[in-house]
Amino acid sequence: MSDFQELAVWQLAKKLAVEVYRVTKRFNFYNNGDFISQIRRAAISVSSNIAEGEESGTIKSGIRYLNIAKGSNSEVKSQIIVAFDLGFVSEQEMKLIKNICEEISKKLCFLIKYRKTKI
Repeated sequence: MSDFQELAVWQLAKKLAVEVYRVTKRFNFYNNGDFISQIRRAAISVSSNIAEGEESGTIKSGIRYLNIAKGSNSEVKSQIIVAFDLGFVSEQEMKLIKNICEEISKKLCFLIKYRKTKI
């Protein structure tokens, strides 16, 4: 396995976390602490689980972490849609984060399939 920082999917997941933190800094979002905490934890979980999977030592274990990252990524996508519906984020912000999530999902699916061929 490689240095996780070299993976395009990790770089995109890091971008996702930065974007989520950026949009949740605003006042209208800030007054919803539980919601902020949940979406931030999910966003950070994506890149963290990709990194942990790369360092886990085995391909099978790495795949497990990639699947966890995929689940966290879907959680962020769901939460940003809800945030938009509640008026916490603009349509442009929601679309940006949703698009990043969709790209991460594609890359994770590809990486998981590829890693399964190595077992």
